[in-house]
Amino acid sequence: MGIGFASWSLFLHILIVMCVHGNGARELTKKQEILDQSPAIKHGELTKGNIMLEHPMDDDVPNKGHVDDVHITLYDSQKHVMDDPAKHNHVHVHPSSHMNHMNHMDPSSMVFFTVKDLKVGKTMPIYFPNRDPSTSPHVLPREEAISIPFSSKQLPHLLEFFSFSFDSPQAKAMADTLKECETKPIKGETKFCATSLESMLDFTRGIMGLESDFQVLSTSHLTKSNTLYQNYTFLKMPEEIPAPKMVACHTMPYPYAIFYCHSQKSENKVFKVRLGGENGDKVEAIAVCHMDTSQWSPDHVSFRLLGVQPGTSSVCHFFPADNFVWVPKLMSI
Repeated sequence: MGIGFASWSLFLHILIVMCVHGNGARELTKKQEILDQSPAIKHGELTKGNIMLEHPMDDDVPNKGHVDDVHITLYDSQKHVMDDPAKHNHVHVHPSSHMNHMNHMDPSSMVFFTVKDLKVGKTMPIYFPNRDPSTSPHVLPREEAISIPFSSKQLPHLLEFFSFSFDSPQAKAMADTLKECETKPIKGETKFCATSLESMLDFTRGIMGLESDFQVLSTSHLTKSNTLYQNYTFLKMPEEIPAPKMVACHTMPYPYAIFYCHSQKSENKVFKVRLGGENGDKVEAIAVCHMDTSQWSPDHVSFRLLGVQPGTSSVCHFFPADNFVWVPKLMSI
């Protein structure tokens, strides 16, 4: 655990325990009658997050072939995002994401590199959002989450439920999140927007195998700092984490915690990287390298930043502290 920082991985474990015991979230106090009047609710069309498999790869994979990560979101504190979404910075690594419109000079896009950069002494500018778990959106227990629609069709009812005007920045953030969750996956990808920790764990278990043990990895800030963007140097040889299967989960801007989780069949590698900032910051970062980018959009921001084309190079990226990578528990880490 970092000095002066709450460990996001520990925070997640605590939330899981709290959620299991029914204490993981605040009560929603808005009138349930608003949602009860929804036609979708009356016809039993509530969703708790859509599992989408556009191109099954193998018939024998549990839960219809869940695969690996090609997406990253970088957000400032989710609470602050919903208070003022204009402050929110993000980069999507989803190859076909409709939200992939980041200006290539925006500092928050500075998380990309190639597998060739994984060496001691390498220095590069990196953006790490400064987030505090205590100010992030509340995580709802499954019973509460499934009582709230999660669908673009129900957006007017949701805005009324959460007391947001239709033309507000918060409404735009919610609409973007819902649209991203409903966008079809690329070839070989399975995606799922989890509205509770239980549903995130169920999705992960389906990918790893019902009897498999798995563990969560996250970036840890070992020193307290308010610096978001600076040069970092690789202090040690990056450690590859065995990951024959992998699920990546990313927080999304929403009034309560939403985790965009997905997996892809193509080869990916997971690394733990010890970084030292030019101001003395120390970060133990989790990075994922996508070895096959042939299905990605040529307009993807990473290609512009790295000066490469789809399928010609690996693309790696660092994870912010409140995003998680699930891997099989093959060995102690």
